Amino acid sequence: MRQFGLIGYPLSHSFSQGFFSEKFKFENILDAQYLNYPIPSINDFAQLWETNNNLIGLNVTIPYKKEVIPFLQYPSTVVQSIGACNCIRKYNGALYGYNTDVIGFEKSLLPFLKVHHTHALILGTGGAAAAVEWVMKKLNIQYQFVSRSNGINCISYEALNKDIISTHTLIINTSPVGMYPNVNEAPALPYDDITKQHHLYDLIYNPSETLFLRKGKAKGATIQNGLDMLHIQAEESWKIWTADKPLEQ
Repeated sequence: MRQFGLIGYPLSHSFSQGFFSEKFKFENILDAQYLNYPIPSINDFAQLWETNNNLIGLNVTIPYKKEVIPFLQYPSTVVQSIGACNCIRKYNGALYGYNTDVIGFEKSLLPFLKVHHTHALILGTGGAAAAVEWVMKKLNIQYQFVSRSNGINCISYEALNKDIISTHTLIINTSPVGMYPNVNEAPALPYDDITKQHHLYDLIYNPSETLFLRKGKAKGATIQNGLDMLHIQAEESWKIWTADKPLEQ
């Protein structure tokens, strides 16, 4: 039985196991299973492979997208560039690392982009934010990181004002703020300055409409969650795991 799965901690928010279980059932894939591996420490990563001989591929979620990279023998060009990995394939005893978040985010965002979406705010500075940054560069969209405190190339939420919000009409939440079960939380934005020119994208998909998105919708903004991105990146992961040989990325 070919074995695939997801590592992260905790994994109560994840839909990946259900997605792949349904995929295997619908496509009559009888020799594969997808399991959750909620490892409490990255130090458990190596043992996971040692105790699961049939493990071929893993997805990686919070908080290990950066921490898994030292374990990879062959990180892709994108992984090396952005410092985040969310898909791993084992091939001939070696671990190959990829980032399918990049593909999933770009393909899911494109249908919503308008000509005035030339500047973006990226909320958060983790592994998912790095994938978003990669896409912003590719699409030639200027961007600004926002976090709880000022840093290199990053401003604090307290620094946000009407001028910044009005010029940055694309706002992407890559942080876990608002994720189940903390559904009553939202990034600390001046939501009164959001307009119908804005598009709010929340990488969170549970709940399907976060407080961040609800607040934006109330001001007339278009909104989307991360479910399409999840589906796209999951299918890309499957392509990586089942290709005849490791793919280049």
